[in-house]
Amino acid sequence: MSVLITALLCGAVVGVALGALGGGGGVLAVPALVYLLGVAPSEAGTTSLVIVTATSVTALVRHAGTGNISWRTGSLFAAAGVLPAIGTSALAHRIPQPVLTSAFAVLAALAAAAMLRGTRTAQRAPAGDGGAAVGPPARPAGRNGPLGTVAAGAGLGAVTGLLGVGGGFLAVPALVSVLRLPMRKAVGTSLVVILVNSVVSLATRLTVTGISLDPAIFGPFVGAAVLGAWDGRRLAAKLTGTALQRAFAVVLLTVAAFMLIGVIA
Repeated sequence: MSVLITALLCGAVVGVALGALGGGGGVLAVPALVYLLGVAPSEAGTTSLVIVTATSVTALVRHAGTGNISWRTGSLFAAAGVLPAIGTSALAHRIPQPVLTSAFAVLAALAAAAMLRGTRTAQRAPAGDGGAAVGPPARPAGRNGPLGTVAAGAGLGAVTGLLGVGGGFLAVPALVSVLRLPMRKAVGTSLVVILVNSVVSLATRLTVTGISLDPAIFGPFVGAAVLGAWDGRRLAAKLTGTALQRAFAVVLLTVAAFMLIGVIA
């Protein structure tokens, strides 16, 4: 299979994931770039951030008119992650790739476990988010307040800069499990966080490392991902909040297992 076709197929999958789930773009893009397209690990994170930035803009525009974005929470969450993202982006190229890959996989698996735990609780709650509420019914959305938002945002910014992902695979679980947003609103709000974190991390990486990107790979990848993000939003509208959470968790567990196998092998 040619590089062009592989890049187009991978981009489409990443775009659909980002549009439907509000995350999973970077966590899918990095292994696809390394294992399927032969991009050097040192460049995969930076290339991934270009891809995630472009697709998150598209997905955010698509979600903007749905009422499923909490702009205040998303802005505060993202702002808290700016400085940590800058710091870890500058350090990322100094850390051995197996260490980064293992950390990536472990975090993805933990996030998946949190999402699956949330679906079990949601089944006992009254309908309120596409047929299923998310999180314990006794705790309303946003109860943890600004301090919880800032703490979660700072941690996510650090992960984004370090691993070269938009952070959606952790932003959505954090917004659902920590801040108690309904799944659909967490998906939309996470796109604000992903966009800010990606732009900050990308700018820092390009400034510090000066890595050049291969347009033959990320051009087709980005184009297909942008189109896939539009289709992903339509897919999300057809699924319940619980179904979206389960789909997200399955994606995360699959990627985590794949990457850990790659480190061990």
